[in-house]
Amino acid sequence: MPRYFIDLHDGANLIRDRDGFDLPDLAAARAKAVRLLTRVAQGLTDPVQRQDYVIAVRDEQGAVRLRLRLSYDVETG
Repeated sequence: MPRYFIDLHDGANLIRDRDGFDLPDLAAARAKAVRLLTRVAQGLTDPVQRQDYVIAVRDEQGAVRLRLRLSYDVETG
């Protein structure tokens, strides 16, 4: 079973996945990344103006296979 690594970048810090996940295919890795990004979104409580999060899914060779982006933007008026 292939191993995928899911890294998170919050605009300032990179959290690199060193362990990875054994998943059957890229579709399963995408679903796992979506679940992780959803958990990030659920934890957003800071009243920042703008925050971007990017998840990169790498394969066993280190190639980025897909990216997901979440942007948190507060506009006042």
